[in-house]
Amino acid sequence: MSKTALIVEDEIFVALDLERILTDAGYRVCAIAADRQEALDAAPECAFAFVDVNLRDGATGPDIARRIAADYGVKVVFVTANPAQIGDSDTALGFVRKPFSEAAILAAAAMAAGETMVANDQVQPLANAG
Repeated sequence: MSKTALIVEDEIFVALDLERILTDAGYRVCAIAADRQEALDAAPECAFAFVDVNLRDGATGPDIARRIAADYGVKVVFVTANPAQIGDSDTALGFVRKPFSEAAILAAAAMAAGETMVANDQVQPLANAG
């Protein structure tokens, strides 16, 4: 399950791009969720999640991240154009800024799947979000 991802993104073309990058690299995407309820429903099947801040139901990304990390042990990486909106989240590994590169997503996935634990220039620590 460590290579199983959840994509929490309401922009379908962004979500599909993330899914393509992950599946081409050998990861399994268990679901694409566009809002809080879909994300919470899918979280038990996932090891890690890419979470946007602003979703179909508002700026619920940070709350979703806290819930899925606490309730299911899902490792979270934010993928957002608005990292300042993440707030005080000690549950996420870091963030990737939109627009993202394939290399940034693969670096974040490797980190979230436990293949590497070091943030790099592709995956920023949350301290840099503000």
